[in-house]
Amino acid sequence: MTSGWGFPDFDDHEGVHLFTDPASGLRAVIAIHSTALGPAAGGVRFWHYDSGAGGITDALRLSRGMSYKNAMAGLPMGGGKGVILADQPGATVTTAQLEAFGRAIDSLGGSYVTAEDVGMSEARMKVIASQTRYVSGLPVEHGAAGGDPGPYTSRGVYLGVRAAAKRALGRDHMVGVHVAIQGVGSVGGGLARLLAADGARLTLADVDSDRAHALADELGAEHVPAGAILGVEADIFSPNALGAILTEATIPTLRVKVVAGGANNQLATFEDYDRLHARGILYAPDYVINAGGIINVGLEYLGQGSEADVMARIDQIPTRLNEIWDESERTGAPAAEVADRIAQRLIGRG
Repeated sequence: MTSGWGFPDFDDHEGVHLFTDPASGLRAVIAIHSTALGPAAGGVRFWHYDSGAGGITDALRLSRGMSYKNAMAGLPMGGGKGVILADQPGATVTTAQLEAFGRAIDSLGGSYVTAEDVGMSEARMKVIASQTRYVSGLPVEHGAAGGDPGPYTSRGVYLGVRAAAKRALGRDHMVGVHVAIQGVGSVGGGLARLLAADGARLTLADVDSDRAHALADELGAEHVPAGAILGVEADIFSPNALGAILTEATIPTLRVKVVAGGANNQLATFEDYDRLHARGILYAPDYVINAGGIINVGLEYLGQGSEADVMARIDQIPTRLNEIWDESERTGAPAAEVADRIAQRLIGRG
């Protein structure tokens, strides 16, 4: 890890590009971590940060995670991430800003391929695609790979949660298994519906309390304030919102046997790998369990396979998780560290 630029999360990234467009008001970051396996693929998010440095840090962390995610998913793609900075909380990204971002992507000549992430949508991706061809996750015909990555991410997380329940709880089914879900947007909401259909007991939370309340009513689940979900006593905690929520302060408060969710960069620091492991909590490395979305849009961009091929690859997520957990048990190393080592070898940095 190289921090000479003043960013501790700078990990010998191949490029960190800062873009402004005065006409539209665009401020954006594109971080390219690695292209060792192919073009750097990763979504773009629209988010408000306390500072520009916060947006850069997020792009650095997320792009590294995408290198690892794509490598572990067996995709011939590297890792990158785009961040469009919102001027204030609740702001709406404009068409002009999306077009300017598309031109920024195009200026990189295909080294970065974008897709939908937090604060974006298929419609917004279509605007970006009007300015560049280096976009995936666009609407597709039925049966083809591609489209909204959210349901595919939910499917992979769901399979990973089931695998974790079997591993840590000895349960072959989810009936009565208590899962506390943080974030019930596209991914977390999809996960909640799949688990509810299996008979799981759910406690939901979201920064949008009305959304959590509505979904809880729909599924017959409980709901708690967003700030309370980390302390809920349950079998499994499933984080599906933003990252860096497992910290020196929060890990001791967990009252679960498993952490398995779709949020990126759940562990705030490398030291938190050991903190979670020392508590004996089974951890599903985030970029392994949440790979369903990138598998879908990656195969779309590469023109390789159908929706059935996407699903077949997503079905392998529990196998990869069990391989990581097996090695963690053999070596005594945290599962997050084991996953990092495997991914680093795959991209030629191990």
